[in-house]
Amino acid sequence: MTAYGRGEVQQGDVVFIAEIRSVNNRFRDIILRMPKICQILETDLKAIIASRIRRGRIEVSLQMENNNAEDSYDLELNVPLVNAYFKIFEQIREQFGLDGKINLESLCQMRDVILYKPQPMDIDKMRPGFQKVVSQALDSLDLMRTREGEAIGADLLKRIEMLEGYVDGVEEQASHLVEEYRNRLRGNIVHLLGDVTVDENRLEQEVAFLAERSDITEELVRLRSHLKQFREYLLIDEALGRRLDFLIQEMNREVNTLGSKASESFISRVVVEMKAELEKLREQVQNVE
Repeated sequence: MTAYGRGEVQQGDVVFIAEIRSVNNRFRDIILRMPKICQILETDLKAIIASRIRRGRIEVSLQMENNNAEDSYDLELNVPLVNAYFKIFEQIREQFGLDGKINLESLCQMRDVILYKPQPMDIDKMRPGFQKVVSQALDSLDLMRTREGEAIGADLLKRIEMLEGYVDGVEEQASHLVEEYRNRLRGNIVHLLGDVTVDENRLEQEVAFLAERSDITEELVRLRSHLKQFREYLLIDEALGRRLDFLIQEMNREVNTLGSKASESFISRVVVEMKAELEKLREQVQNVE
């Protein structure tokens, strides 16, 4: 589910900042970006995130700022490099007969003569700060996910109600199919053969054959069962996106069977509408964890 969360925690002179973005994905994919020196904590932090989010692509950005900038770095003279520079300067002077002196300012500007060394970090002391800020960002993410989830839940229920209405319409129409087919068949015989007496036994055989071939009772019963189960799943407080996705596949199967059996134009039109709603339902379920 698409959402954003942010956390900020101060521990002594250090400020920990976490930003989390989640987008739809069939599986769980956690991408963690953090200072290289702290990457030893990656496994622990991913475990915290995985315990709260079961599905989606989760991008996490972690930063650490030291407010005490005065002692955050040490400077060190790169003595071996300075000696090497002096040797090459002497070689140049002797080889080309130069008498220039080495300027201190120029020497200091040469690359890597002065080394900037960050002070060593106690990872165990940093661990609680990172854990706390990640949990705080996840709380913020959950608030946004909850609001979006409520909107998605309302939309899913609306579409389930529409599908239930379509099933009611098909069921009502199906109850008249046999009688309508009998009357239509009788009318066609009279139209073609005039006043010839209709063989009622033969007529009933044809009607029975159609009734057996186009009976959609089982499909409607299974569809109602799937729709009911879908409603029940929406009341469960746990990850259910995969189960909803599976139910939609099963409903699609039943609707396709309805379409193949339908011999009446009304049912064929309703099947098209049902397929369209199921596709919208499937797209929306991709947002559900």
